[in-house]
Amino acid sequence: MAFEPRQTSVGGNIRQAGERLFAIVEGALEEEREQLALWVPVAMGMGIVAWFLLPNRLEWLGFCCFSLAMAAGGMLLPAGGRVRQAIVLGGILACVGCVLVWGKAMAWGTPPLPRAAFMEVTGEVRSVSAIPAQQMSRMLVRPIDAPALPRQIRVNIAQKDVPEGLGEGAIVRFRARLMPPAPPSLPGGYDFARRAYFQGIGATGRALKPVKVLRPSTSAPPLRARLFAHITGRVEGPGAGIAAALATGDQGAIAEEDAEAMRRSGLAHLLSISGLHVTALIGAVIFLLMRVMALSRRAALDWPLMLIAAAGGALAGIGYTLLTGAEVPTVRSCVAALLVLGGLALGRDAITLRLVAAGAVVVLIFWPEALVGPSFQMSFAAVIALVALSEHPRFRAFAAARDEHWLRRVGRSLGAMLLTGFAVELVLAPIALLHFHKAGMLGAFANLLAIPLTTFVVMPLEAMALLLDIGGLGAPFWWLTARSLDLLLVIAHGVSASPWAVMMTPTLPTGVFAAAILGGLWCLLWRSWWRWAGLIPIAAGVAVMSMASPPDILVTSDGRHVAVRASTGGMALLRAGAGDYVRDMMAESAGFDGEMSALADLPEARCSDDLCAVRLDVNGRAWRLLLTRSDMLIDKAALQDDCASADIVVSDRRLPPWCRPRWLKADRRLLWRTGGLAIDLNQGRISGTKIASDAHPWIVPAVRNRKARSGNQL
Repeated sequence: MAFEPRQTSVGGNIRQAGERLFAIVEGALEEEREQLALWVPVAMGMGIVAWFLLPNRLEWLGFCCFSLAMAAGGMLLPAGGRVRQAIVLGGILACVGCVLVWGKAMAWGTPPLPRAAFMEVTGEVRSVSAIPAQQMSRMLVRPIDAPALPRQIRVNIAQKDVPEGLGEGAIVRFRARLMPPAPPSLPGGYDFARRAYFQGIGATGRALKPVKVLRPSTSAPPLRARLFAHITGRVEGPGAGIAAALATGDQGAIAEEDAEAMRRSGLAHLLSISGLHVTALIGAVIFLLMRVMALSRRAALDWPLMLIAAAGGALAGIGYTLLTGAEVPTVRSCVAALLVLGGLALGRDAITLRLVAAGAVVVLIFWPEALVGPSFQMSFAAVIALVALSEHPRFRAFAAARDEHWLRRVGRSLGAMLLTGFAVELVLAPIALLHFHKAGMLGAFANLLAIPLTTFVVMPLEAMALLLDIGGLGAPFWWLTARSLDLLLVIAHGVSASPWAVMMTPTLPTGVFAAAILGGLWCLLWRSWWRWAGLIPIAAGVAVMSMASPPDILVTSDGRHVAVRASTGGMALLRAGAGDYVRDMMAESAGFDGEMSALADLPEARCSDDLCAVRLDVNGRAWRLLLTRSDMLIDKAALQDDCASADIVVSDRRLPPWCRPRWLKADRRLLWRTGGLAIDLNQGRISGTKIASDAHPWIVPAVRNRKARSGNQL
């Protein structure tokens, strides 16, 4: 009896507690059985994200093995349970997502050019797109008889240097300095190299004149290019670029100040072809088809009008998607619209979160790389927020149509639109802060005016103008379109000028963003009481974002541009002549919304033509910076003494070994391995853009080999 198990044994209590917890989770999943399918794209997305975050093949394989092991472990749970199904399917789908993007990267991607090269290129033009706002054209070229070059390169041509006969299918010859697609210059910056790899672009450059056309193009310009040129030629004023973007999705004719105003005011989503445009087009086609067919008595009585109109709307949506380049938001909107039309044709309500999940699965299967881009994330996040809000019983009760005075009806509609705007802005904020380091704060109010103006005024006027241009009668409607777009720009510039228009943060850790997104999905996809547990990671993410300290020093990957946070709280640049692109990139990474001054103008800096010495006081400690400004040879004795007295030395050249600062020497040798740097002196933390063991295929092989040889020196 002494060796028999007692009822108060610790093991028995733990087992009973585990059984009770398992029963609670099983009951909760059974209650949410209608929502479980919504997590299919989430599980696939976790595998895709893991492939992008993990650096090398061994860790990718390890993730797949872990996912399959989790699925195998789930098979040991009681058969028929929801927990078992969730764990097994979740593990398999995560592995599928990782293998899917891994396989596409190996099969379809284009490796980058190993190193910069100046050469003469002969190639076939695949496409040409005009960018009037920057006075240039951009063409994709397939090199001919050049095995050392990637299979496709992208070059820019000044507008005045574009020759006659340039177009799709032309054979051209030009000289250019080609470079690998640019990786991010600063931590958290835009990774064009990753996007170019999946787009099939292996090198970029600028073509030097003369650009010779050896064989002119014989094919007519694509319909999208002809439509773009037609609209920009018919609309007068700054709204021409926006009119072209609304119809074709090409934003190349929008002036930078107007594009920035649209971004700051939260109206940039109007410029990309997405659900708003696809829905408006399909709705207009269905409306016209129903009215035209209803004119025939036989059709109205005997034909399935809704089915025919839905088929016509579907064809119009597919054609519009192909015309505008089949971007991710357009494809998602088209897939969702097709499902909605199918539901309407069958007499069912198809506007549900299952529709959104189906669209996400389609996009992830064919374009898994789109998941890590802002377009996919913002598009699906906004739609999920809208659908989840519309399905909430209290919102439905508030927004439902009823017999009341027209003033109350209008007020109710405006209130519903304002609530949906707030919901979308709240969901999109962490995504915007991660990718752009700023989020709109007044977008809900701006959209309250801009969306009805665009949907019910601008787009119908533009469509009518295009239709009447067949007979040469569209001029009045083009004038009205231009005036309505002027009003849209007034709204954008007025909202963006407000000091509360945007909230800016420095570069955020990926883990904080992931916690906020998963918490948001937990709140939006579940329906029972435990959905509110997602507020915990959201609150943690918001707390980290609000307490994030901006970096004190930013160094680009080439070492030429350095931004330093001054004692007044502003930012100062080492090279006062830096262009707008560099200034915007530095300001966004630092979470700074203001004008950057020149470093030489700071009272704490002493600068000559060759060097700048800066003293920074952070938390009672004085940090001494030494920055090089020129390529001139500096006296060894003077430079050695300056290096020895400095804590940090930054240079775009390779400094000799006898230059030994007290804490960090960020010269060309170090920056080659780390990329751009963000230095937080308050916490003594240094962040770089590169990982030593990164084996993703868009990483330039020469850089990866150099890292492997010199990894011990870091």
